[in-house]
Amino acid sequence: MDWIISDELGLTVGHLVGFGAAGAMIIGGVAPYIPQYRQIKKTQDAEGFSLYVCLALLIANTLRILFWFGKRYELPLLIQSIVMNVTMFVMIHLCVSVRKKNQIIRARERIFTDMERKYFWAWTDFQSYVDCMLVFSVLGAAVTYLLIEFSPFVELIGFMAVFTEAMLGAPQIAKNLQNKSTEGMSVSMVIMWTCGDIFKTAYFIIREAPTQFWVCGGLQVFLDVVILFQVWLYRHNTAAARRLRRGD
Repeated sequence: MDWIISDELGLTVGHLVGFGAAGAMIIGGVAPYIPQYRQIKKTQDAEGFSLYVCLALLIANTLRILFWFGKRYELPLLIQSIVMNVTMFVMIHLCVSVRKKNQIIRARERIFTDMERKYFWAWTDFQSYVDCMLVFSVLGAAVTYLLIEFSPFVELIGFMAVFTEAMLGAPQIAKNLQNKSTEGMSVSMVIMWTCGDIFKTAYFIIREAPTQFWVCGGLQVFLDVVILFQVWLYRHNTAAARRLRRGD
């Protein structure tokens, strides 16, 4: 009798831990962008945040959703991808609004249908970003539908999804390198990135997710550490930029 109760209790605890981990996976991916959103909202300055981070995550999570149809993985990871795409559009909407508001001289509108490579992902209206991802999603879905039975193609989608997500720190690294400063970038966001990516990589390994997931998770942690190193490396320039912005 005791063994049965103990076994049932262990099963219940195991379920609770599993639900908690799944919830952390869904919410944890979004949480790092809350301090960045609040910082942009407060300072009305979006120049320190690279919109290519949003592009990388939108592509990665769209591909991950397509990958699910070819090779089913855990449902919390699918839900996380959907929630993350919504979050990235919220970030883009804020950045576009702030940049438009800060224009001293009204520049010419740049939209997706102009098809100008120079201004790709630097459009001046939010709808263009939505249109771009709709085109990408429809084309991706069509190709996936045609090749869904071809296993190497499905595996390639999975690899491209997690590799693109793993490289999301690269645009921010480039932005910091260009500015020689991390002013405008939320350090809290990067710290939460790092903690979340370590947890996510461990989750992939423990839950025996496809190999692409945990290998690229390790790469993602490495890039997070590089950005944190930039915070230390450019600390004096960042402090000077902050004083200049405040008018000290």
